[in-house]
Amino acid sequence: MLSVRSSARRLGGALALGLAAAPWGVAAAETWDLANEYNATSIHAEGDVFFADLLKEKSGGAIEIVPHFGGALGYKSLDQFDAVGDGAIPLADTYVGPLGGIDPMFLLPSLPFLAKTAEEAALLYEVAKPYYDEIFAASNQRLLYSSPWPPSGIWAKKPVASMAELANLKIRTYDANGTITLKAAGAAPIQLSWADVVPQLSTGGIDAVLTSAESGTNAKFWEQLSHFTEINYAMPLNMLHINLDVFDGLTPELQQAVVEAADVTSGRNWQAVLKRVDENYAEMQQNGITLVTDVPQDYLEALNEAGREALDDWLAKTGDKGKAIIAAYEAQKGS
Repeated sequence: MLSVRSSARRLGGALALGLAAAPWGVAAAETWDLANEYNATSIHAEGDVFFADLLKEKSGGAIEIVPHFGGALGYKSLDQFDAVGDGAIPLADTYVGPLGGIDPMFLLPSLPFLAKTAEEAALLYEVAKPYYDEIFAASNQRLLYSSPWPPSGIWAKKPVASMAELANLKIRTYDANGTITLKAAGAAPIQLSWADVVPQLSTGGIDAVLTSAESGTNAKFWEQLSHFTEINYAMPLNMLHINLDVFDGLTPELQQAVVEAADVTSGRNWQAVLKRVDENYAEMQQNGITLVTDVPQDYLEALNEAGREALDDWLAKTGDKGKAIIAAYEAQKGS
């Protein structure tokens, strides 16, 4: 089976590749705004800053990226796809689950309980990457790299470690997969963009949140919630994508700098996720969060069964293409 270290090498290459400065002179710097809906302390935001610094170095200062976090440019993840394709912004780091209405392929990374480890998430991405490349290219964009989220769990004011505790719970989901799964499990799911989560928690619109320990830590959920139940629901992906006209307008040397910086950043991000959960858990406990990590096996099996409805829905929408991806993933995972 593919190891996460070999996955990171295949996805991003060796970090040392990014240390050489560009060999050409620069007349004037080009500045790109980068949109990201998530907090500045998130693992993806840290990756954006790393990418910006590395690209500035590799381009000899020809390209400067200015990251904007927390939806500061006014775009939610769903908006960022069209904004980049239309040229409203040159590039964005986007959580792709909300893009399922554009193409169901974007729902693949968050299919419940399909990829529960970094190794599995990396393998699933590699199998599907040619399809992602086609989707972005058809919308005047180029996919530069992906970044994984740590596994999703349930933040709430109580443990959510049984079907009874999940029943009728007003819980935020991040895409259609979560909505289908949690509805089938008896909860009352509400799909919300990240920017809307804290306001809905504050007003009582929701009582719980399906998301990673990472996201809840960044948003300081301990100010409103008290428990995190570990269910390893999925490891969704963010993707960094650039307007194709912007990329094609670069010299071949600068295009190479962008691609190399993206490859190195991807490898860095896939490695970073390995230790992130432990870091998140330590900070959560310091702030009074109760970690529920010993959930009963029958509960996990019931959630898996509920998640089957989301997988069946995805396969119905993607047809032979979806079946081929799942078959290739399962075959390589078992090798």
